[in-house]
Amino acid sequence: MKNPLTNSDSPGGTHRLDMRACTYRVLPFLVTAALLTGCTAVAAGTGGTATTGSTSTAAVAVDESTTAAEVLAANQETHDDADDDEWDDADVVPVALNGDSGSVDNTAADSDAVSIAGSTVTITAAGTYELSGTLDDGQIVVASSGEGTVRLILNGAEVTNSAGAALVVTEADEAMIVLADGSTNSLADTDGYAEDDDANANAALYSAADLTITGTGALDVTGNGNDGITSADGLVINSGTLTVTAADDGIRGKDYLVVDGGALTVTAGGDGLKSDNEEDVTRGYISLAGGTVDVNAAGDGMQAFTDVVLSGAEVTVESGGGHTATVAEDVSAKGVKSGVVTVVDGGALTVDAADDALHSDGTVRVASGDVTLAAGDDGVHADSALGISGGTTTVTTSTEGLESTAISIDGGTVSVTASDDGLNASNGSTGTETAGAAEGPAQGGGMDSDGGETITITGGTTVIDADGDGFDSNGSASMSGGILVVNGPTDSGNGALDVNGTFTVTGGTLLAAGSAGMAVSPEAGSAQTFVAIALDSAQAGGSTVQLVNSAGDVVMAFESVKDFQSVVFSSAELVDGETYSVYVGGTASGAIADGVYSDGDYSAATTAGSVTAGVAATGTTGGGGGPR
Repeated sequence: MKNPLTNSDSPGGTHRLDMRACTYRVLPFLVTAALLTGCTAVAAGTGGTATTGSTSTAAVAVDESTTAAEVLAANQETHDDADDDEWDDADVVPVALNGDSGSVDNTAADSDAVSIAGSTVTITAAGTYELSGTLDDGQIVVASSGEGTVRLILNGAEVTNSAGAALVVTEADEAMIVLADGSTNSLADTDGYAEDDDANANAALYSAADLTITGTGALDVTGNGNDGITSADGLVINSGTLTVTAADDGIRGKDYLVVDGGALTVTAGGDGLKSDNEEDVTRGYISLAGGTVDVNAAGDGMQAFTDVVLSGAEVTVESGGGHTATVAEDVSAKGVKSGVVTVVDGGALTVDAADDALHSDGTVRVASGDVTLAAGDDGVHADSALGISGGTTTVTTSTEGLESTAISIDGGTVSVTASDDGLNASNGSTGTETAGAAEGPAQGGGMDSDGGETITITGGTTVIDADGDGFDSNGSASMSGGILVVNGPTDSGNGALDVNGTFTVTGGTLLAAGSAGMAVSPEAGSAQTFVAIALDSAQAGGSTVQLVNSAGDVVMAFESVKDFQSVVFSSAELVDGETYSVYVGGTASGAIADGVYSDGDYSAATTAGSVTAGVAATGTTGGGGGPR
């Protein structure tokens, strides 16, 4: 007979699908356990006196160990077994679906494990069964109490059921759905299940056992009454073209949901992809290692009770109608949401969310890959710690760009656009700031108490465009490497830099421009010095500012993207205590990052006074580091 996966004639042969062996193990619950412990933060104030801030979450950075491999190694191992993709053609039991009934080839081995009663086809033993044809208002049932995998090859099978699930595995050691090569298959269920009945089959494709979906064919699943595809245990998708439309959740694997390949398109009235085991910290995770995934969900695009790990798939998510939409207060419409850890360590993720685009109740780390986010609220939010060490992270629109108790950027390319704060280190509690309240000018740091939050920049290139505070820590901040460019607010109620505690710079290149009323600079006495320029009047977007040393050489040139009156600059090129001339106009060259240049021509520029390196900014209400 023909192999239904390849349509090749290989009678009696042994066939093996190209399936990825998964060795994923437990969740990294302990990775973030320490982050969830409250502590009292003590930091030096701007005058050098220790000040005690409010009790807050300890500021702990996400380190290099938070990789996709390490996180998955801490998770429960999946059920996926390489032996499950092998079968002999001679052992396949053909089952024909004939409208309102079905028939089985009684000459085939294991045919006695198939019983047909009206429009219900029941399979009671492990083995390989090929289903083809149409079953109108009927059901495929797997009820196997013995050991071994029940393998269902769908080869042009169409099943609808007005009374329940179209295909249900009530019992099995393991179950596998194989989509035959070149085949198109469909499953559609009832539009009415008992409300809140998760203990029984309540999806078009439902399995009470571990379920694997594989093969190179196509499967269209319509969950009219609840979910599209649900496994009450683990769910692994290795390949195939899956199109899922669901009244509630699209695809749900309670213990874990693993996508290693294939092409998934999910439209859900609830959450798109979901894993919600709340009883075991090693379960309840989503892993996306390969294939393409396109999710459009009214609720969360992806929701994992523990971890979300992206390590190779290409994922597109729209949740809640996208960043321009408004959802009810009791609706969660986050793009990607985890309860413990979210890791992006390869692949590509594009999110358009009505709420946070990338969210974790614990930690978020971007180690590699491409991340593009549009959010109605935060671009990335992590309650405990947010770390970026590689890849490209672009927040195209957000209220607050990156928000966490501890934010660290060690590498990669980061671009943030925010209508409020660009980077915001906040513990999310009552906090040390009052939203929308204008703060007084500060020298070296903000005037509010240090709450223990941190922003740490040690590498990478970060460019921020924010209408609120550009770089805002309710605690302290430090920079020892990398490039940080802040295009801050135009109003005087916010600042390009806003740090409640100490802000020290020991390396890297910093350029922060914005309004002058709230101008903040690094600590006087930082190992790497800085200049704080306060111009006499606001300059229009597109203007150029150049800093020139006593030898007449341009040390820095800046081309603004919007109106500004203050500029803070720090780099190894500056000498503490030296006086530099400030020019407005001319041309810039030698790009370092967006808007920042290492050289320029100021022959046609206008002089705007001078500035001394190491003198901290005080805002327009006082003296300090402005040109004189």
